[in-house]
Amino acid sequence: MHLGLPEEIDPSLFRYLPQGVDISRIGLNLSGELHLDMWVLPLSPKQAAAARPHIRSVQVVQSQYAGVDAYLSFVPPGATLCDAQGVHDIPVAEWILTAILASLKYIPFYVRLQATGDWNHRIEAEKLYLGTHPGAQPMTPPALQDELTGKTVLIVGYGSIGRATEARLKPFDVNFLRIGRRRREGVESEDRLDDLLPHADIVILLVPLTEHTRGFINAERLAAMKQGALLVNAARGPVVDTDALVEALHAGRIQAVVDVTDPEPLPVGHPLWSAPNLLITPHIGGSSPGMMDRVMRLIGDQCRRYLVGEPLAHIVQDGY
Repeated sequence: MHLGLPEEIDPSLFRYLPQGVDISRIGLNLSGELHLDMWVLPLSPKQAAAARPHIRSVQVVQSQYAGVDAYLSFVPPGATLCDAQGVHDIPVAEWILTAILASLKYIPFYVRLQATGDWNHRIEAEKLYLGTHPGAQPMTPPALQDELTGKTVLIVGYGSIGRATEARLKPFDVNFLRIGRRRREGVESEDRLDDLLPHADIVILLVPLTEHTRGFINAERLAAMKQGALLVNAARGPVVDTDALVEALHAGRIQAVVDVTDPEPLPVGHPLWSAPNLLITPHIGGSSPGMMDRVMRLIGDQCRRYLVGEPLAHIVQDGY
């Protein structure tokens, strides 16, 4: 079989490919026609757009990402698109755990406090708790952090990353609610979201971006969340209505931590940068040293399946 790989992939990782695979390394200066059996999409949609006019006869298009919303237009008619489900489970699940703990322990506040070099202002941390819990009274000792143990966590988009996230949260003795694409044992369908939102202390978003999930968390659903609840967006920025999120944060209705935004990248001066009760990271969730090793293991397995006529893994249907 003929495999097209982005030229930036380290050749040492070709060891995961089976015998019988001819490799074409595809860079920015591709010219002429390139006939492939399988095309591994580059990480950049712009590079994919530049290469697409030169790709011919491709049967399988393999993404390096679990989310493929930015790449659907590059799949030739009749070709099979596969995502990279499982590749990002470890770093994204670890990011989610870190994000939750950082938010509940008010780490951004304490980092700012460290920069001032003045320990005495630590008492102001209690304002963060009181600000999102109307009716709560100042405590003795003061509430200088919150706790994860005992919280109810709603995972919206319960796939492989959701399962990996749950495994890392279990030691904290939290309660789980789960929503998936369809109902199954222990997992509710998406039509139960409005019923479950008011019961969750932490809402984790892991759904793919489709026309159905665009604006999925809107003003009404933000209003339905428990007062002071934490929203964690590790999915795609447009899954959440940005204007509604900014408004809910300023109103002290919820807290949030996001690795994705709409727009993205987030421009200088955007209201999200200065919104209260919000922690932002710049879409780093899947980027870790182990990523490409897992990507090439997956590609090697897909090539093996193709060569022996086995069904491919992680075929994308209806956008995900």
